Amino acid sequence: MPQQKPRLVNLDLDLVRAFVAVAEAQSFTRAGVRLGRTQSTISLQIKRLEEQLDAELFSRDPRNVVLTAQGEALLAQARRLLRLNDEIVGEIFEHALEGEVRFGAPEDFATTHLPGILGDYARAYPHVSLSVTCDLTLNLMDKMAQGELDLALIKREPIGANVGQSVWQEHLVWVGAGEDVLPKDGAIPLIAAPAPCVYRKRAISALDQVGRPWRVAYTSPSLAGQHAALRAGLGVTVLPTEMVPSDLIMFGSDQGFPPLADAEIALVRAGKSLALPAERLANFILASLDSRRAKADEQSR
Repeated sequence: MPQQKPRLVNLDLDLVRAFVAVAEAQSFTRAGVRLGRTQSTISLQIKRLEEQLDAELFSRDPRNVVLTAQGEALLAQARRLLRLNDEIVGEIFEHALEGEVRFGAPEDFATTHLPGILGDYARAYPHVSLSVTCDLTLNLMDKMAQGELDLALIKREPIGANVGQSVWQEHLVWVGAGEDVLPKDGAIPLIAAPAPCVYRKRAISALDQVGRPWRVAYTSPSLAGQHAALRAGLGVTVLPTEMVPSDLIMFGSDQGFPPLADAEIALVRAGKSLALPAERLANFILASLDSRRAKADEQSR
């Protein structure tokens, strides 16, 4: 008996875009608002995509819309597909998308992860004016509330979907110039951003839990300022692993430092529905960070 050839499926990008919107909004209604469609239209599009793929993508009940295992597997690939589509359309029809996007991000995350993403976006849409603000999370949220930003990446506690959409997990570590900055007796000198700051909170909470005394020795909202203080031997700080400069060292249990809970980066939108240029940037960011996370997971295996 001849072997049956696999079925060739050409995905409808409108259906894929609806799927990503539902996954991100965790709601058919909110996804419809974002895409300018009714809830029933979104529901029908998801049903058609599930039929195309012969897979159940969402687990539904009256209150929740949750990705199934198959939906989780599809999400990162769907974002990549939409980003590739948007880049191609942007290159061919460069006059088709115009406007302004006001985007905010923490300085450390912006300098480490975003240059390539923002550069790709600017090349895909050369007639969109992209304005980037680097600031502390508290200030970014204030600007968002005042209508000064369309999109922002913020640092947050892992609290679910109430404040933005989780896009990146940060594994935090203790960092200093060398063990000679550690006092033999007395309080640990901390270098930190002004309160409220997730990293500052993590450091203080971890030290308090093990009963190790501390003092804030240097405060700076600038990552460059904190690095300068570290290199000058003024104390220790908390940073994500991938942001530790090569000339500084990480401390751990051998030096008496407790483990730190992870932090999150979340993407926050201004309102339920964004203008198309801002929505395109959101997809660029999500697709790129999905890809980086997948590579990091592969390297850690």
